[in-house]
Amino acid sequence: MAKSIRWVIGIGLLLAVLAGAVALTHHNFTEPFPGLNDFMSRWEGGRSYWVDGLNPYGEQASLNIQQRIYGRPATDAEDPGYFAYPFYTLFLIWPLMQTTYAWASAIWMVLLEACLIGALFAQFDLFGWKPKPWLLGVLLLWTLLFYYPARGLILGQPGLLVYFLEVLSLWALFRRQDEVAGVALALSTLKPQMGFLIVPFLLLWGLRVRRWRFVGAFGVVFGGLVLASFLLLPSWFSDWLAQVSIYSSYTALGSPVWIITQYYLGLGSAGEWAVNLLFYGVMLWTWYGVLVQGRSERFLWAAVLTLTVTHLVAPRTATPHYAVFILPLMFYLAEINRRGQRRGGLWSGLILAGLLILPWLHFLLTVEGEFEHPTVYLPLPFGMLILLWVTRGLWWRRAATASPGEAT
Repeated sequence: MAKSIRWVIGIGLLLAVLAGAVALTHHNFTEPFPGLNDFMSRWEGGRSYWVDGLNPYGEQASLNIQQRIYGRPATDAEDPGYFAYPFYTLFLIWPLMQTTYAWASAIWMVLLEACLIGALFAQFDLFGWKPKPWLLGVLLLWTLLFYYPARGLILGQPGLLVYFLEVLSLWALFRRQDEVAGVALALSTLKPQMGFLIVPFLLLWGLRVRRWRFVGAFGVVFGGLVLASFLLLPSWFSDWLAQVSIYSSYTALGSPVWIITQYYLGLGSAGEWAVNLLFYGVMLWTWYGVLVQGRSERFLWAAVLTLTVTHLVAPRTATPHYAVFILPLMFYLAEINRRGQRRGGLWSGLILAGLLILPWLHFLLTVEGEFEHPTVYLPLPFGMLILLWVTRGLWWRRAATASPGEAT
């Protein structure tokens, strides 16, 4: 059978599976049980703009969002559900304006599931790992049920899409698909707190090694998104910053560093910034090795450590954002399977079982009303930071034979 025909058949089967998944999700979940509130705020903000012609950051659009979520205006003790995303998020939402919210949220949920699975396969290729069929099945199920991405699916959290785009960008750089990497990185900026460190690191690296197509693709797409946003709503940037500036007034928790230094230890802003600066210093040391000393074998380790520091110090994070830690977890599982040979799969299964059960148990034993306990935010990012530091030599040795290359 010709390769082109196989591709057509494969794509057709994939589309059929996705369509079936959307229909099942709609009839069994989003139609009888409306939810996905993190997506709701973006969808209704988009509907208010594209259909009603309202400023998505304005009072009436915010009221529309609250009516959707609560059936009334939000009280002072409730999340007001502001749109609170860059304006160009509306370009992504626009296709879903053509149907009801039940169908739109079903499509969105399946899209996020596809992003989780797509990111998983990209990581298999990135780390040169082909899990055995039974372990592959376990991993596919695990990536959807692991507490952090599973919570993101329930909420319709756009952070899962950003996770996929960040992984796609790294994968594409290693596969020398620089235009794909640039486009993916530009689109990932729809949630800036997840990429405010990795984006400049990758762009500086692209300039350092003369990967002009990567930098150029990012610049064209990001510049186009921003320019189109200003053309459609000249005030969007100041309106967006106004909503972002009051974000902390209705969110209970800040970053993991804030939780320890201020919530538990009472050290105030000075204590928080002292720890933040320590982490920034460690991160910049890794950048120095890659960007100044040209140690390409440290590139992927530095990128993953940068993502880890991001979720430790970002002014506000959410546990669904922790899906990015699947990236280093897959690296370690790949190493276990290389070294363990026949028993590697068994150890991987046990590790995955522990990672599946413990976070859910932690959440269920500590949940307070509708809110996660602050301790739920702490084990994974701090544990991953320690693990990355202790095993840095392993990352460097493994990456020495698979660096992302120089100029193209």
